[in-house]
Amino acid sequence: MLNWKSLILGAGVGFIGGYLVKDTVTSRTYISAERVLLQVKKSFKREGTIDGSWIHMKTEDYQKHAIKTKIYRGGISRSQNGQLQQFEFIADAYTGSVLDVYLL
Repeated sequence: MLNWKSLILGAGVGFIGGYLVKDTVTSRTYISAERVLLQVKKSFKREGTIDGSWIHMKTEDYQKHAIKTKIYRGGISRSQNGQLQQFEFIADAYTGSVLDVYLL
């Protein structure tokens, strides 16, 4: 016969195990490239209009010193004082954080 302590203990262990598995799987999933591009465009729009944008849909391996991650690479173009400016950016594919932006 099943007692209440065993049932509660089993349910608790199952709940904690499920939470840990979910947390591990979620932390290793990529943010969509479209979402990353929208975030970058939103930041650039604070300084003016955007003429064009792009992003590679596939992730790339990236390493800077001891740090290794997966990234998306993309770009933004805009006109500033009648001059065309083109920027390239790299963003972490797991978090969406922009790691670098540079003028081409």
